[in-house]
Amino acid sequence: MRKLSPHQNRQSHHLSLSSEEIAIESHPTNSLIPQLDEDDLTALAHDIQENGLMQPIVLDHTGRILDGRGRLAACERLDIDPAFVTYDGDAPDTYSLSVNLIRRSFTKGQSAMITVKARSVLGYEVCPEKGQEPCPDPGQGSRPEKGQTVRDLGEQLGVARAVIGRASIVWQYAPNLVDAVISGAMGLDGAYNTAREKKAQTDSAESQLARLRAEDPRLADRVVEGELTLQGAWAERKARMEEDLRQRRVATQLLCEVLPSLAQIRGSRTFALYDPEFAPPGRAVTREVIEHAATALAEMASVWKERDLP
Repeated sequence: MRKLSPHQNRQSHHLSLSSEEIAIESHPTNSLIPQLDEDDLTALAHDIQENGLMQPIVLDHTGRILDGRGRLAACERLDIDPAFVTYDGDAPDTYSLSVNLIRRSFTKGQSAMITVKARSVLGYEVCPEKGQEPCPDPGQGSRPEKGQTVRDLGEQLGVARAVIGRASIVWQYAPNLVDAVISGAMGLDGAYNTAREKKAQTDSAESQLARLRAEDPRLADRVVEGELTLQGAWAERKARMEEDLRQRRVATQLLCEVLPSLAQIRGSRTFALYDPEFAPPGRAVTREVIEHAATALAEMASVWKERDLP
């Protein structure tokens, strides 16, 4: 798609409307452009008063403003009937961005941020970094050719790819700063630094969640479902691991106390010398106890074989 100049693809007929009849909606793309501040609007009104309206207000085929919102406001202030023309091209979105970015004294950061925000209107994919997934939910509006990105749009509008990349990071990771950059209240570099920090935090959280899923899928599912925070899940994971360690330590100590002693009396007269009268309360050896002990030893032997322990 080629760049359009302010005078291309507009029907030449003029509409005649009085200022009392004007109640015109802006095209969504044109609404992305910050309105003139009071000083600039006053200067524009003075110029129109002295020299007349040099450029008519451009509307799309439905009557929405593509270019000239400030000129319309100045005419209303002066009570002057403005002139209108209708854009007759096939790319009203790009046209509106192009003429406004060229005419207005925006910084490179503002132009890039406006271009990236236009993605929500035009449906372009935001691809800030090579290999990164595009933003979901591309929004409604006229759709560009499949596969086109904001960087493609930026090149059409003369905005550098590197600046588009930084603006895209802000769009994805610090969306609350987008309008501040567009208005000029905040520079793109400052917003980008903040967005990078948030991106690093997001990437870290994603890697932690992936690790948690590998170690404990159920806990990871609870995080995704909102039952636990990631921090809470790791705390629970740590508590479980500590309890597991405690149980393994107790079990090991118990087995090391019982089994070596039992092994030492094998082949001796210890069994024949057993006397129930001397058994500690609650710890008498009965046939049932011997059967349970034999079962436990068989189970232990199976586990040792399965774990390949010596």
